[in-house]
Amino acid sequence: MVRQRTLEKPVSVVGIGLHSGAKVKAVFSPAPAGTGIVYTRTDLDPRVSIKCSADNVRDTQLSTTLVSPEGERISTVEHLTAALCALGIDNLHVEVNAPEVPVMDGSSQPFLYLLSRAGIRELDAPKEFIKVVRKVRVEDGDKWAELSPAAGLLMDLTISFKHPAMDPAMQHFAYRFSGQAFSEQVSRARTFCFMKDVEYMHSHHLALGGSLENAVVMDDYRVVNPEGLRYPDEFVKHKMLDATGDLYMSGHTILGQFRAYKTGHALNNMLLRTLLSDPANYELATFAHERSVGVEYLGARHAAPLQA
Repeated sequence: MVRQRTLEKPVSVVGIGLHSGAKVKAVFSPAPAGTGIVYTRTDLDPRVSIKCSADNVRDTQLSTTLVSPEGERISTVEHLTAALCALGIDNLHVEVNAPEVPVMDGSSQPFLYLLSRAGIRELDAPKEFIKVVRKVRVEDGDKWAELSPAAGLLMDLTISFKHPAMDPAMQHFAYRFSGQAFSEQVSRARTFCFMKDVEYMHSHHLALGGSLENAVVMDDYRVVNPEGLRYPDEFVKHKMLDATGDLYMSGHTILGQFRAYKTGHALNNMLLRTLLSDPANYELATFAHERSVGVEYLGARHAAPLQA
């Protein structure tokens, strides 16, 4: 059977919080089957834990933020969650000593590298997938996103920006998701912003840790970063990265076709909530063989899967 996954051993990292600008330590630890992805604020007394779920996403301004019933927050989880999707990790304890996950370089690649080095362990429990059986669609003005039945996970996304640095021919990206394809084609795409928006964000205590080290920044005419872009279509690929993380907030890989136009965190979360709001939209599926899933993950398999 296709089995649930966690880490082989704990691993930690220290980075900068995108919005606070402060140092943040994150510790990633193995978790038993059925745990899900659980974030814990270790800087609070008592500690507060929040499970990764669509319903616990209660703020989507500039990032995806989990909020506890008590109002405690853990933000900027989407880049990490996208990496977990590529690795097929569905059980994990994430401890942070701040109200956000470190932004690293603004992409998923550092998380992929870190977690891959820790190793992937398979657990003796079947992995559940969310299989789309009925098309769902959400809209917000001219923006829209939809999921429809398909084999595997197909992703198709279009953005629409009018800026001299953003080539109109490079604002669409579509591919069949797999851990390897995500790693090679999407994972290094960084978050981006416009110089004119930085002052506004700072005045609202946002993006205080943002810099050319963790974001692509544009002035009125060009990309300011001296190294330029990592991909010619880095902007749309980062939106694809965000969508990957946002759709994995349920902790389950979705099997279906995702299509979207000008989508963002709010619309992605609305789509996931809409899908899960009606059991007629989907079914939870397990598989005897990986070839039947249509999605392959990164990470070595443990020779003898351990009991949960």
